[in-house]
Amino acid sequence: MSTSENTASAALNVAIAGCGVIGRTHAASVLELPELHVTALVDEIPEAAESLAQWIEENGADRPAQFRTLSEAFAGAAVDVVIIATPSGLHIQQALEVLDAGKHVVIEKPLDVNLNRADEILAAAKAAAAKGQVASVISQHRFDPASLAVDEAKRQGRFGRLTSAIASVSWWRSQGYYDSGAWRGTWAMDGGGAVMNQGVHTVDLLLWFLGRPVEISAKTALLAHEGVEVEDTAVATVTFESGALAVLHATTAAYPGLTVRLQVMGSKGSAVIDNDKLEYFHAADAAGGTESAMGLMGGGNQAEAELARFPEESPTTLDPTVYPAGHVRQYRDIVDAIRSGRPAGVTVQDAVTALATVRALYVSATLGKPVLIDDVLAGKYNDVQVRTGGNHLEQVTA
Repeated sequence: MSTSENTASAALNVAIAGCGVIGRTHAASVLELPELHVTALVDEIPEAAESLAQWIEENGADRPAQFRTLSEAFAGAAVDVVIIATPSGLHIQQALEVLDAGKHVVIEKPLDVNLNRADEILAAAKAAAAKGQVASVISQHRFDPASLAVDEAKRQGRFGRLTSAIASVSWWRSQGYYDSGAWRGTWAMDGGGAVMNQGVHTVDLLLWFLGRPVEISAKTALLAHEGVEVEDTAVATVTFESGALAVLHATTAAYPGLTVRLQVMGSKGSAVIDNDKLEYFHAADAAGGTESAMGLMGGGNQAEAELARFPEESPTTLDPTVYPAGHVRQYRDIVDAIRSGRPAGVTVQDAVTALATVRALYVSATLGKPVLIDDVLAGKYNDVQVRTGGNHLEQVTA
């Protein structure tokens, strides 16, 4: 039976490629959904696959088979969906292999480390969709109740004209974190630092709320870590097609680790999401509401009422402290997309736009000038070898 012929009642067989930390997060998410069943683990390091297989078995599921390559998994196990949780620089290459094999694919963020094969993966995803295959990229925070509440109000025009936003990712990563894997903190496999690795989800939310980005101007630096190629701190300003402006900040040098905070502001209302929770919300009602010439000075918080329509799910089998709620929500969307034949809530095109924005940020910081997102998408800066810090403002060509 082909992937597109799965019945509504049959469980979808899942292969997880990449059995490290994020691979376990995906496994935990899959275990929460009876519609999904892990049949295969793929990792070049047998010990990593064995560890995850044991963990899955300990959590009450059947022990999956283990393979070193995707082709071996396709030949040796029943697979409908492949989750790619490998180092970022392998994502597009492996996603193309999955789609060519006729499977659905879920790619952990970011889509890849560069845009060199963006056209190829977009074309492959489009062709696969025509055959009933679903391709999605993880951006689990789109499915948080707070994010859904803000998106709904935006689509209903309740914020009026969105004018600006402030997005800040203020996290800490120790030197040991970067030293734990040879690929971490490298341009080739990590694709970047605080923005690409930790901040890309917030970049995606920023674009989801404010629309298509046009131009970015950025600075990056490595300030609290050693022996790392990429940035641990970045700041940028972004101009959107609508005219809205945004400030983007990301760091892994904020000890002991603060929160992710996203403020969205408009002519009739504003919202603040902090640590994935809706901290503040004010928007016009259906009739347009009332206005005050000098504003409400922080008053009028409607957050609780807005969230009432997007209740939190309760974890069923997992410890609440490690329950991957956002991933579980996104997997529900992916399963429904597969069953109904619709596109997933987060598409490859969404991921390409987010990746282009991050790439444009790095190019801007390297060249010391504003950069147009469309120029990055068109490949104008493909020959720019991005660098971190204020001492590398010259263009370096391959």
